[in-house]
Amino acid sequence: MQNLNLTSPQLEVVRAPVRSRTFLHGVAGTGKTTVGVNRLHHLLDAGVSAGSVLVLVPQRTLAEPYYEALRQRVGVAGSVVTVATLSGLARRMVDLFWPMVAEDVGFAHPDRPPTFLTLETAQYYMALVAQPYIERDGFFESVTIERNRLYVQILSNLSKAAAIGFPPDEIAQRLKSAWMGESAQARAYDEAQRCALDFRRYCLEHNLLDFSLQMSIFAEHLWDAPLCRRHLTTTYRNLIYDNSEEDTPVAHDTVYTWLGDIDSALVILDEGAGYRSFLSADPESAMHLQDLCDETVTFTRPLIVDEGSAPILALGRVLDRVLRPLPPARAEDGEGAAPASPVSDLVPLAPAPDFAEAPLLSGVSMSIEEDAGRDAQAASRRAAEIRQVLQFEMSRFHPEMLDWVTDQIRSLVQDEGMSPAEIVVLAPHMSDALSFSLSDRLERQGVAVRSHRPSRPLRSEIASQTLLTLTALAHPDWGIAPSSYDIAYALRHAIAELDLVRAQLLAEIVFRVREGQPVLTSFQEINPDMQQRITFLLGERYEALRTWLQDYAEGERAPLDHFLARLFGEVLSQPGYGFHRDVDSGQVAAMLIESVQKFRWASTERSGEGSPGQPLGQEYLSMVRQGVIAAQYLQPWREVQEDAVLIASAHTFLMRNQPVDVQFWLDVGSADWWGRVYQPLTHPYVLSRQWPVGKVWTDADEYALRQRNLHRLVMGLLRRCRSSIYLGLSEISEQGFEQQGPLLRAVQQVLKLL
Repeated sequence: MQNLNLTSPQLEVVRAPVRSRTFLHGVAGTGKTTVGVNRLHHLLDAGVSAGSVLVLVPQRTLAEPYYEALRQRVGVAGSVVTVATLSGLARRMVDLFWPMVAEDVGFAHPDRPPTFLTLETAQYYMALVAQPYIERDGFFESVTIERNRLYVQILSNLSKAAAIGFPPDEIAQRLKSAWMGESAQARAYDEAQRCALDFRRYCLEHNLLDFSLQMSIFAEHLWDAPLCRRHLTTTYRNLIYDNSEEDTPVAHDTVYTWLGDIDSALVILDEGAGYRSFLSADPESAMHLQDLCDETVTFTRPLIVDEGSAPILALGRVLDRVLRPLPPARAEDGEGAAPASPVSDLVPLAPAPDFAEAPLLSGVSMSIEEDAGRDAQAASRRAAEIRQVLQFEMSRFHPEMLDWVTDQIRSLVQDEGMSPAEIVVLAPHMSDALSFSLSDRLERQGVAVRSHRPSRPLRSEIASQTLLTLTALAHPDWGIAPSSYDIAYALRHAIAELDLVRAQLLAEIVFRVREGQPVLTSFQEINPDMQQRITFLLGERYEALRTWLQDYAEGERAPLDHFLARLFGEVLSQPGYGFHRDVDSGQVAAMLIESVQKFRWASTERSGEGSPGQPLGQEYLSMVRQGVIAAQYLQPWREVQEDAVLIASAHTFLMRNQPVDVQFWLDVGSADWWGRVYQPLTHPYVLSRQWPVGKVWTDADEYALRQRNLHRLVMGLLRRCRSSIYLGLSEISEQGFEQQGPLLRAVQQVLKLL
């Protein structure tokens, strides 16, 4: 099953003695994961028991090459290779050794089994803890973000403490010691810590385990317990640890001690990565793993393109030079140091002729031109290579840019015969409007398209909105009345062939709110002229749906997840209704049902009731409407075999870790390529092992961070592209603002060479 098309350096690592430990590093595209997959085959072919092999990855999406290899391998029935993340392994160990540690950790009921929380059920319990402080004591008055984001950031602080390895009662002090602004922000840090510590106490009182508590128990109690460590180290004697740079310091600590008591190990690190740094990924911490390896191997040859002669590499070399941050020593000398200006002013809106003078590119433009002057022939050759791979067109308005992108993709697919699967469209952030606009344009041109947005809120999906609206109608006594707009869209999606115009007309006629309760009236009571306008076929389908909801409301109630399963199975998935043969809507329905189910399971500690006098289903629906839950339900990464263009954010594509032929970069002038998400209650770079406790985070630090992240992002994209980059440029952004961000300035420096 091994891949025979390997280079000599790859074969040396793959065929290393079974009892050996190798640290393999190199930039993306040099064949490191291919070595990991073939090393797995080599171990199994050499007679190593599959049950003794652990493939460790920081995120499940990065394990797909190993899953695919194991699916294709015809083996003997019996033990299987374990592919896991450290957090997944930690959860298994906590579940297995719960009786041994529950009392020592401080759980109030160590004799009872624990309840593992998902991201959204953790948000629910965080809301129970934090809401009294917010409403009674005025917590977070200086913070202007949505409630669900507030809860997520408090949970994120706890997760970072567990991932880095410091007590949660130090969170506020670390954040405040790096802050040099107004006192209101320091007060918000204290309030966030109070909520975090109260949430931790609540979890201990009710046997609840969120991600941070699971990791803390594993790192502080189980890994040092002889019984647990012996179980892991005797079970897994062979380790393949891929993309170690995207994992956390605590994960690296665990693997570091594990390497001292193991038969074989292959640790793989992607240089220049660390895209999950906002989730506590720490490439510098991962580098220490080479200390316990027998051999360190470096891959330098790109394998997705031909080295040296590939035009994409020429573009990469120039952009690398333009974007590479200046070394700290030069910044300290004042040469190229970031200006001491507010962060909001770090993107100067200067006209194009002055871009070379922008601080981001200080000193770089002159060095490129001097090099070109010394070797005019080399500069001309490099410019010719770059012209082959860099395509662009400046548009005035955002829709014009999308039209140009659509035309280019249509030409590549239909005129040049390129597979749509080899095309990806990227943006720094993929909004609903942008994704829909581009998908609609491509589909109208006959180009298959798919999108992956793992952070898209579940409640934003039309299918889930439909199900939740129908839920409110089936439970009128809950007093949750949807708007007429919600009813129209629910009917539009629930009833096949019902267009939006007739759906709005139908909703205005049949929907009423009586004494605070939503009611649907019968189609038979509608004026005959209106019946004909809506059509009797659609009216019959509506009436069947209304009757089903009414019969349920008057009958025996079931748990909300059971109700949703029945509604989907008995009505919406049947012929004549909107979910019939709609795979995507079916998947959204399944995720919503799973969300409700996990919410119900996690609520058993409160005797199956929501707030006083509220059924759990009613509380779930209320919390969804407030944006607390179903707000960040993590969708699974679906490996779609469909030959379709992928639309995704740049970071999502990087974590997919698969090269393509052509990349389209949208909104190149946007400052979002350079910026980071506003997080007023946390700071992923201060809450890091690489940041000294007590050191103040300055504007210069922020500036340097953004430069480094932009360089890392652009180089990561280029290393996953085989042939061409298309730049979508518009002077005016989607929001109507002028765009002159740092990535655009860097591209203009490159274009000056052409």
